[in-house]
Amino acid sequence: MPAQYIPILIFAVLAAAFPIVTLIAAKYVRPESKAVGAKLEAYESGNPIEGSARGRYSTRFYIIAILFVVFDVETVFLFPWAIRFGQMGLYGLETMLVFLGILLVGYIWLYRKGALDWL
Repeated sequence: MPAQYIPILIFAVLAAAFPIVTLIAAKYVRPESKAVGAKLEAYESGNPIEGSARGRYSTRFYIIAILFVVFDVETVFLFPWAIRFGQMGLYGLETMLVFLGILLVGYIWLYRKGALDWL
């Protein structure tokens, strides 16, 4: 293993260990809960609870969330491409156009299926 990867390995181990160590430390630091009855209910600004928090949501909300993730990933791929565009030349342009073309075909398909219509 090349020596240049050792800092990355250390960072990965620390990033993975931080949440685990934090949860374990919080378990020993926090006081034990002795709440019963009304203290365990959700507080909604002093108003009585109107219904269950486990309500059903339309699948359209999930589709919009997935589209947001796709746009987010698309942006993650576009930034390094834009930075190194001069070094990649025509090949870099062609590969990015293929990538964007695949995304465009997917969006057109979703639009034609009516997945993006709210009414």
